[in-house]
Amino acid sequence: MPRWQSSSWSEPARRIALVLQYWGPAFHGWQRQCNAPSVQAELEHAITALEPPGTTVRSCAAGRTDRGVHAAGQVAHFDSCGSIPGHRWAAALNGRLPHTIRVLASRELPGHWHACHSAVYRRYRYTIYNGCQPNLFLAPLSWHRYRTLLDAELMASCLRELHGHHELDAFQKAGSGRPDGWTTVRDTVVQRQGDLLVIEVECSGFLYGMMRLLVGQLVALGEGVISADDFRRCWRERRRDDVKEAAPPQGLCLLRVGYRTELFERCAWYDCLPWLRLVVPNPPAHQARFGRRCSP
Repeated sequence: MPRWQSSSWSEPARRIALVLQYWGPAFHGWQRQCNAPSVQAELEHAITALEPPGTTVRSCAAGRTDRGVHAAGQVAHFDSCGSIPGHRWAAALNGRLPHTIRVLASRELPGHWHACHSAVYRRYRYTIYNGCQPNLFLAPLSWHRYRTLLDAELMASCLRELHGHHELDAFQKAGSGRPDGWTTVRDTVVQRQGDLLVIEVECSGFLYGMMRLLVGQLVALGEGVISADDFRRCWRERRRDDVKEAAPPQGLCLLRVGYRTELFERCAWYDCLPWLRLVVPNPPAHQARFGRRCSP
């Protein structure tokens, strides 16, 4: 008997797809943990309460985010044996989930569709706060690097060289089960808005810990700790030991997941993470203040 079917229920299961947002610091990542809160566990608990008695629920996500990492457009699926229509699952689940998880949209899809395996790309955004003074409101959503004005143009130029199909295991944490480090980088962005620096990377798939290690190396480049040649040598020669620092999780967000056809309205999945902005009235003074070392 299939794992999703109870002994007293004979209707075939329907595959339900969801777009999710969640607040990273509330969870030890997407994947279910034995003794720690996870997004998967909370979601499956809420689904089980809405399914026929005896139904075992298993969910699958497009990306298994790490502890503390946010998601603005995670996609997941599960198989339902109940009678709730696909488009009604979002509202039904939001009534049972904690406030740290929201379902933006839901729909029924064919049984062969898979949130992970059917995905064409994933896109992550990392936010760096590059101002002198600490900011309490930015802290949960960014990495504060305050000692040096980051060279955004150099970071963008070196990051663009990763476009294409490459083996990037220099940016892979130990413990990965992948047999190799090959992935396709489809698009990259490095954009400064005053004291805020945004880095976006879109890949066919991300290696374990890839985005945080990559951002850590880009920051070393932008601060002048390593040169552009050092950065190139690191990934081209797969020199994992050259990557000394991983960016912390709170600045990272799974922005969206793409499929061959758009499954939901764009307002529910395409770019649901608000852009942070700080007003900088005098850019030259802003530049000059980095001539001294700032203290947090």
